[in-house]
Amino acid sequence: MRLWDYRLIPVLPNAMLVSQWRECIAIKRQWEKGTLKHRLVSYVKDYDKLYFLNYVCHITIEMAHRKIRFQKKYLDEICSFCNYIPLLAGDKLYKEHNDRYLKQCYYNLQEKYDRGIITKEEWQKIEDYI
Repeated sequence: MRLWDYRLIPVLPNAMLVSQWRECIAIKRQWEKGTLKHRLVSYVKDYDKLYFLNYVCHITIEMAHRKIRFQKKYLDEICSFCNYIPLLAGDKLYKEHNDRYLKQCYYNLQEKYDRGIITKEEWQKIEDYI
């Protein structure tokens, strides 16, 4: 489990963006059940749920921008869980998503490129963005 640095969302390959959406749903479900104990994402519990919803909004806005369909019912469930109505992705950002974390995510994506998980074109888009 991982929440990619929010600055990488616009350049994540489509498959990874969809996977991130699924991760958000899984995080919400585990958090709700009290079973969210994954070391890479458990920090979300240290924040107001508005931070999580903001992150989810960034994901769904990018998916909509790319015309990637997603089931709105899951967004509604997350909104209900967070006790908020999404308006626009705002400025509630996790302090963990700092420059160091951006580098970690970047190198993680680079490894995926090196192993053939993401294409040269997808990697070039990330390189051009960073």
